Amino acid sequence: MPTDRNNQNSLLQAPRPTPLEWARRRRNERDARRAEAVRERAVTRMSRLGVQWKVIDIAELGLPAKNTFLTIGPGGVFLVTVKEHGRTRVRLAGDVVQIDGRRLTYIPEARKLADQAGKAMSRTAGSMVPVTPVVALSGTGVIDVHGLPKGCVVTSYRELDYLLGAYGERIAPSTVSKLYSIARHPVTWATPEQRAQVESYKWYAGSTATDKTGSGR
Repeated sequence: MPTDRNNQNSLLQAPRPTPLEWARRRRNERDARRAEAVRERAVTRMSRLGVQWKVIDIAELGLPAKNTFLTIGPGGVFLVTVKEHGRTRVRLAGDVVQIDGRRLTYIPEARKLADQAGKAMSRTAGSMVPVTPVVALSGTGVIDVHGLPKGCVVTSYRELDYLLGAYGERIAPSTVSKLYSIARHPVTWATPEQRAQVESYKWYAGSTATDKTGSGR
């Protein structure tokens, strides 16, 4: 007849994982560490822009995208998506990004996210807030460029601070602060059923959210 001690020992002994489960867990842990390293490298680069720039991980806003940041500063508003490619060569030809023989949809995805962010912020601001999509490639592999995409910037993550800083001062510090407040406010990312509340949170009336119109890159 089993004793209480035997029952306690059986409860404490967890079932041993199968080799497949162990390998899957190790792979998931490795992928999570790599993703966190990619994120930290990108954040470190963008932090070099200085306190006049604001960087928000869009996961904090409830948007389902990894390693993607809404970056607001004197140069404008940018949706920066960081993609890791390791040591693999990257081939870029217009909208086509090819890594290890696979054609990836980085460019269309970045455009779609930036468009969504721009529309959401514009609704709250009451005027147009243009958001520029940026794809930052993180890795040591060579990037072969055979043609640049339209309406989206592609760069190495090492160049993020230089790239964003090169846009100059298109909007005033006060506007940067207001756009940051708009981005942080929950109503900006509300569901369609909640958007009736937006009228209560408009900062602008009859003017664009940017002070100057900068030249495209």
